[in-house]
Amino acid sequence: MSRPHPEQLPLWDAPDWVSMVGVFDLETTGIDVAADRIVTAHVGLLDASGCVIRARDWLADPGVEIPDGASAIHGISTEHARANGRPAAEVVDEVVTAVRALLDAGIPVVAYNAPFDFSLLKYESLRHDIAPIEDPSPVIDPLVVDKAYDRWRKGKRTLEVVAAHYAVRLDAAHEASADAVAAGRVAQALAERFAPWLPDTVHELHTRQIGWARAQAESLTEYFIRIGRIDPDDRLDGRWPIR
Repeated sequence: MSRPHPEQLPLWDAPDWVSMVGVFDLETTGIDVAADRIVTAHVGLLDASGCVIRARDWLADPGVEIPDGASAIHGISTEHARANGRPAAEVVDEVVTAVRALLDAGIPVVAYNAPFDFSLLKYESLRHDIAPIEDPSPVIDPLVVDKAYDRWRKGKRTLEVVAAHYAVRLDAAHEASADAVAAGRVAQALAERFAPWLPDTVHELHTRQIGWARAQAESLTEYFIRIGRIDPDDRLDGRWPIR
């Protein structure tokens, strides 16, 4: 007599808001969001399976020298940007328009370490007299979400490391298009992995990330003070998704 097979429990479905996500990434002249400039940018759209269904890339002539350290990361030299890049003001205007269109349509925009990209885009907008995106929403930041749901995992949280952890392929790290698409797929992997605990709406997730980012900055501040990396009176900026 054969034994009946045990009933298989259904898997949790990922939230509806990851069925289509925008992706956004910048490669820049440095890490100072108020002073550094855009070199390359990518804005795209992924479907529920992580396939790219729309994408646009930009190469800008930032109008300043690209430091050797930055060129070593993203591969764009000052000479290449001057010869092949478009005027910075045109690029910034088009990137702002593309990102704003996604947000205005209610499509969540994924940006890994969102305060860097959105803040730098804001200051570039102001530099070129372009109306900035002041309060981007809804935004998904896989860095913040990953730290919230897997707080005690050891190791770095760079995009390369986190993408590998969630089995997301990233072949050309620090290329805007590759980083943007990988971040979007990491967001979708997070939504699948932590589906039972995620909010039903992306707007609720956006709100939660504001609090998570603040708490994560406070925790890191305490750690840096403890190891002597920063002074006791210093504080890391926990504002999210823009500073």
